[in-house]
Amino acid sequence: MRTERARGAHRRPTRSRPPRARDAVTCPYCFALFGRDAIAYRCLGRAGRGVGCDPVLDMALAAYQGSQSGAMLPPVFTGRGTRASCPDCGRESGRRVCPECHHELAPAYCDTPGRIVALVGAKNAGKSTYIAVLLHELRNRVGTELGTSLVACDDRTIERYKRDFARPLFDQRRLLPTTPSAVTAPREPLVYLLTRRVKGRFGSRTEALTLVLFDTAGEDLRSREVRDLHLRYLEAADAIVFLADPLELVEGGAESEPLDVLARVTEPLRQRHGLDVKDRLRTPIAVALTKIDELELPASSALQRSRVRSGSLDADDREAVDAHVRSLLDAWGAGDLDRYLEQHYAEYGLFGVSALGGAPRGDEVAPGGVRPYRVEDPLLWLLHRFGMLDG
Repeated sequence: MRTERARGAHRRPTRSRPPRARDAVTCPYCFALFGRDAIAYRCLGRAGRGVGCDPVLDMALAAYQGSQSGAMLPPVFTGRGTRASCPDCGRESGRRVCPECHHELAPAYCDTPGRIVALVGAKNAGKSTYIAVLLHELRNRVGTELGTSLVACDDRTIERYKRDFARPLFDQRRLLPTTPSAVTAPREPLVYLLTRRVKGRFGSRTEALTLVLFDTAGEDLRSREVRDLHLRYLEAADAIVFLADPLELVEGGAESEPLDVLARVTEPLRQRHGLDVKDRLRTPIAVALTKIDELELPASSALQRSRVRSGSLDADDREAVDAHVRSLLDAWGAGDLDRYLEQHYAEYGLFGVSALGGAPRGDEVAPGGVRPYRVEDPLLWLLHRFGMLDG
């Protein structure tokens, strides 16, 4: 199995970024790395006629947002612990923020710094639809199976998901439009915190995983300036989920768009990590073929079997799916994608998913509604790699 071979690659010399220390925190917004004791606090401000600081222009937050709108807030100060007292007004605050960009951080993220999973994909891979359905599944069926809790880390994520993803797809049953370029429509990531109680040798503990989801336009990865914006979050990521349209692989073979996009992302990452030609990136990457419902697969295909919902990773199923996707790539003349992954990544897995579960009718979801199939598989594999899911 290819994943077993990949594990052995860790013994090869590499100069990529070492794993984060347990007390290190990566801001899921600006991706600055700092110690947990460096987390800053925001004053609660004045409540009515009570004691408290007046709002001031937060220059760091305004610079991050690219606008002063919403940046008139009580001041930021340093402290220790889950709560600290403002040195100016004396009010105790538990609102913790990034010391660099001053974006507020979720309490659970500060207490248990999560692993960051970044999502990227080629043009026409259905990234927006995949994001909408994956989050919906994690809050419902998959969340119930795994015993996980998924919460948005900020109000903008809540509003944007409802407006741009949930309402059109699930309420109005309309297909999501093509993602506009970040050059014309700047966007912040959707940031979610996934928490789960994990049983250990000496009792149970809470583990956290942060999903940082950029709905990246395919053409943005052709632009160096915009690509570098996304590389900042890819470089900070503990894992990557890469989506590819299988129909483009069928038509393009070794000259396919997904391979070009993957290379545009991988090569700058290798340069930033200072890797030699013989070294491989240690960031695990899950490569998923989307829209597998549109493929004509034999009845014996592993992708035709539903995953057993056991709350754990089925190693036999994982191996069968990985092998079948690899055989599909070879049959399409796109085996170069698999070889590229093996040469540049120490750990990777191949997957097949369908967010809609059926071909849409024009601009509308099929009459049967959204029927997702295996959309959670890449994330389950990563949860297993992070020690958050048994195998």
